[in-house]
Amino acid sequence: MENNLYKIYKKEIVPALKEEFGFKNIMQVPKVQKVIINVGVGKFLKETGHIENVENTLLKITGQKPTRNKAKKAISNFKLRAGTDVGVSVTLRGQRMYDFLEKLTNVTFARIRDFRGIADKGFDRQGNFSYGFKENMPFPEIKVDEIDKTHGLEIVVVTNASNKQEGKSLLKHLGFPFKK
Repeated sequence: MENNLYKIYKKEIVPALKEEFGFKNIMQVPKVQKVIINVGVGKFLKETGHIENVENTLLKITGQKPTRNKAKKAISNFKLRAGTDVGVSVTLRGQRMYDFLEKLTNVTFARIRDFRGIADKGFDRQGNFSYGFKENMPFPEIKVDEIDKTHGLEIVVVTNASNKQEGKSLLKHLGFPFKK
């Protein structure tokens, strides 16, 4: 079963991008390859149960079991040993990726407090986009009374666009609310 956003991408966005940038072949049109959701544990490293809390919230948000990221090196100034869990991440592809992007653009951005649009500073040269949330409350799966600590998270949308303009145009057509 195809996602609504994927159907819109195939029927409307691909021809629009093809016309906008003058692509001769459909395979030249940029598309979203994967979405990565990342949470660093940081200052709550010593607290027991915090990383499980983060894993549970990411599981609720994405519908996929997250993986734990371990420290590669020991850094004495941060009181960090090699092999210690320092973060949690999820990589979404295919159907779940489009489901997540649709929920992100239609529901989550609308629930952010004092939201005036996304600044386009989060693009890199290859057209990938990064956006950080200060807290996990805007997601509809998170209930206020069920969580004991809020945490931030970072979302990276990886595209196969060749530059920043193509990536921004793709995400704008997908429904990302950028500032004017």
